[in-house]
Amino acid sequence: RVAARPGWVLGVSEPVGPEQLAAADTQAARALQRAVATGAELVRHRGAALSALLPPGEAAAQARLLLAPLAKTPALVETLRCWLSLHGGWDRTATALGVHRNTVRQRIARCAALLGEDLDDPDVRMELWFALRRI
Repeated sequence: RVAARPGWVLGVSEPVGPEQLAAADTQAARALQRAVATGAELVRHRGAALSALLPPGEAAAQARLLLAPLAKTPALVETLRCWLSLHGGWDRTATALGVHRNTVRQRIARCAALLGEDLDDPDVRMELWFALRRI
């Protein structure tokens, strides 16, 4: 069991077997980004319970379809993921990604344009968040 340590910033993945270490590394890196951006000592990755409502293959196919306009630009995908995880916080997202806040604003505007969606709509944000968790 991982516990917070004074002076440390930790991001922790879900428990996994050896065959899933690459996915766990990604989870831990994202949790660490969130910890740095929010000033938390420890952030744990948590799986999305609603995502279990669809079979994994179907959920992943739906996610790829929804996010297809961003697929050729990994920086947009990662910025959108980080921005959504930080509740649309420009400054915290910029800190987590190590970029200027205007870069975050430009990338999110580009995501909205490519997706043809209103990212101020909470339903859109939720759908995108679940999709990002599946790719």
